[in-house]
Amino acid sequence: MFAKFANWTQMHGDPLAVAIGPVENPVLVFLIIMTIMLVAPLLFERVRLPGIIGLILAGLVVGPYGLGILQRDDTIILLGTVGLLFLMFMAGLETSLEDLKLNAGKASIFGALTFLLPMLIGTGAMLALGYNFLAAVLVASCFASHTLIGLPIVSKLGLMRLQTVTATLGATLITNVLALLVLAVVVRAHQGELTLQFWLTLIPLLTLYTFATLWGVPKLGGWFFQRFGHDEGAEFTFVIATLFVVAYGAELIGIEPVVGAFLAGTAITPIIPQLSPLMNRIQFIGNTLFVPFFLISVGMLINPGILLGEPRSLLVGGVMIGAEVVSKFGAAWIPAQLFGWRFSSTMVMFGLSMAQAAATLAAITVAFEVELVDELTVNGTIAMILVTCVASPWIVARWGEQMQPTEVLAESTELPKPRWGSRVLVPVANPDTENNLLRLALILAKKEGGTLLPLHVLVDRTGISPGALSQQEQLLAFAEAFAHSALTQVEPIRRVDDSIDKGIVRSAAERQASLVVLGWKGYSTYAENFFGSVIDAVVRQAGIPVLITRFPVAIEMTRRILLAAAEPEVSARSLQETVGLAQTLANELKAGLQVLLVQTRPGGERAVPKPKLDETDFPNLPIQRVQGGVVAEVLKALQPGDLLMLIPSEGRNPSRLGREPEIIARNRPTLSMIVVHVPRDPAHRVPTEQSWY
Repeated sequence: MFAKFANWTQMHGDPLAVAIGPVENPVLVFLIIMTIMLVAPLLFERVRLPGIIGLILAGLVVGPYGLGILQRDDTIILLGTVGLLFLMFMAGLETSLEDLKLNAGKASIFGALTFLLPMLIGTGAMLALGYNFLAAVLVASCFASHTLIGLPIVSKLGLMRLQTVTATLGATLITNVLALLVLAVVVRAHQGELTLQFWLTLIPLLTLYTFATLWGVPKLGGWFFQRFGHDEGAEFTFVIATLFVVAYGAELIGIEPVVGAFLAGTAITPIIPQLSPLMNRIQFIGNTLFVPFFLISVGMLINPGILLGEPRSLLVGGVMIGAEVVSKFGAAWIPAQLFGWRFSSTMVMFGLSMAQAAATLAAITVAFEVELVDELTVNGTIAMILVTCVASPWIVARWGEQMQPTEVLAESTELPKPRWGSRVLVPVANPDTENNLLRLALILAKKEGGTLLPLHVLVDRTGISPGALSQQEQLLAFAEAFAHSALTQVEPIRRVDDSIDKGIVRSAAERQASLVVLGWKGYSTYAENFFGSVIDAVVRQAGIPVLITRFPVAIEMTRRILLAAAEPEVSARSLQETVGLAQTLANELKAGLQVLLVQTRPGGERAVPKPKLDETDFPNLPIQRVQGGVVAEVLKALQPGDLLMLIPSEGRNPSRLGREPEIIARNRPTLSMIVVHVPRDPAHRVPTEQSWY
């Protein structure tokens, strides 16, 4: 009976669809889709299922094989294609070439295993089901890729510093790129275009294309952000244009556009801080508009009539799920045995790498469109996505909670991070420098779930002019909008005071700030040298950490953070807290980190103290010790794209900025700098977040 019903619906369509007819009014079509985007994820998340499953099944319900309310016409295909490219682009944004540099050996081994085992087991399983070789290889490549939908759970559990997690992040880049390349080759072979000329042409073109993307996009993006970074709309438009240019370039050289979209995300991610407003806009637009269009369009491909009328579909789905789970577990178990990881760590790695979503949907959609696989395979793939997307978060949460705190600390290569981001005070006065100050403050505040406190002080000497009040409103309105765009709490402060420094210090005390971020022009005037500057007064009186910053170029242009200090002349607490801050910035800016400790005393002097940082305790923290003067050694160590962090010597008057930063700034006019002042009082404690609420 089910077979007869399936055959009838394939010939005549669904009875309800025939009665209602597909909706053709564009306004109503868009309304239906937006309603699905709103309702479906909410309903499925209420029952603890991923929202992605709700969108796919909703597409099935309203699609041509469901109620027939919507047709999978050119408009749906267009928007679905855009969503597919955006999905792969965001997958690229989540990976970085820096991921391979951290635990590169372990990531490479796991990446190779989590690609090869699913390819071998998957190909054999699909051949046993009667698939031809090309189709079997392509379906197996779907098993090889994975989507890190369990990563937020790992972050919430505080396990991001585990070697197993960093190895999985690096392996994600390896296996996803290889799986997409397999897709490109298989599609070419299916179309009869996999000739010797294709290989002779593809390899040089692919090499040139990859180099141009991974090297050229960051260079071009850096130039664009430096020149037009004040225009947030232009930044977003540039990123989207880059996505489609690189994707179209992939199509021109003969590979699938989804490969280009993934590479575009990987290339541009170093210049977009993870917690920046731009990244927030990209993720918001993608996750709420473009990607749901794609998921709904995928749901429209599912034909439940095949499930009802073709029992073999259940066999195909079961074999696909079994092959994927077995191969992914084997790929996680082998390196765990090799490196001596605990079973709980193995299961966390397995849970992260088993989920199928982005690359799998991309591959199977492309394969279906070129008629390499049929609806039976699409339905089996959707079943696999459903099972793995439900199982992955559960496995990560189940075994992640069993991880011992000592296990995390044993694998840690980072110093504890100071809680400076609870309430960050940022005085804003110059529209030209406000942007970079706010970006730095937002990175620190959003990382801690804290609050941004933009401040503008008006000095009342002969009265306040309407123009000054207007400028104050404009500066604070921009800062408030900037914080809201990054989903960060903000409390703008309008103040009239006797002087700028008193306004800053009093606001910091009244609003219980945990950190002050100041801008610095890079030099001191004669009057400031004689009478003291605003910076000196704030550092002397604030009683909390102060960052003195200078950004002649956009903060996103940072390629490496160079932390320099005269080790004998700074306290262990100041050095360790600043290193923790540098690690936070390096992670968020996706930059490298180098610690330069200058021994300013002669090597034979008996007064040389014990080193404040021990390389044996933190073997992966890059520490270089040299002897000489701070300025000379820093100037020798600087590289293009560096952000210099300096800790001023504590043996001198701590209220002074010091001559070293100014000398370095005059020698390197385009160098970004942060001078870190930590209060000398040993009893100083940065207030916790709970202190403010």
